[in-house]
Amino acid sequence: MIHELVTPLQRQTLSADVYEQLKDLLMSGKMMPGQQLSLRSTAEALKVSVMPVREATQRLVAEKALEIGTSRIIRVPTMTVAQFREITSIRINLEGFAVEQACCHMNKKYLTEIEALNKSFNQELDLSNPDGTKLISINKDLHFAIYKASEMPMLLQLIEALWLRIGPILNYDLRTGSKRLEARAGTEHHTRMVKTLSHHCKLVKALKERDPDAAKLALRDDISTAAEFIVSSGTLVISP
Repeated sequence: MIHELVTPLQRQTLSADVYEQLKDLLMSGKMMPGQQLSLRSTAEALKVSVMPVREATQRLVAEKALEIGTSRIIRVPTMTVAQFREITSIRINLEGFAVEQACCHMNKKYLTEIEALNKSFNQELDLSNPDGTKLISINKDLHFAIYKASEMPMLLQLIEALWLRIGPILNYDLRTGSKRLEARAGTEHHTRMVKTLSHHCKLVKALKERDPDAAKLALRDDISTAAEFIVSSGTLVISP
């Protein structure tokens, strides 16, 4: 599994490189809640020794992106409904501030990247069988291209910390293969993605027009639509 998701490393800053790859897997929703992470298998996939993998995972454990379970097993944490709702509320406010600031600093370079990512999202969604995992990855890249435009590095770090926690939840339904969800998840997920597309277009339009109020509203609707779908899908833990 891990072999298919990572790229072998050759640079000297191995621990930092391992950290960045694992961070991207988590933020892009390519690892699922409860998924175990083997230090040895990860090291083999990256073609490095176990030491830099251990250092990177220890850093992610400290950031609550990974946890150490029984028998010292490293795994992706599960999340309760209450925790998810709390993070969603924080995201709406924190990321709303980021898009507000992005409107103030928007320029041609930022807008070109943002529009290209939005176009990629549109094109993938238009396919007869769109790749849900790819859509979520593009969605992440689009959001962070916008937040980067805020030109507030410390704010970006705070948002990344939230996405480290929320990322594994974002495409959980698509990868569990749950029979309970198969009957409805396809249609509901497509509906949610169409709504996401609409929110993206409204957000990009607001950024082009440098309209912070419209941008914040589009972002709030985007986050809220995804959150409602995830809560209703039953993928979260009811209690700790």
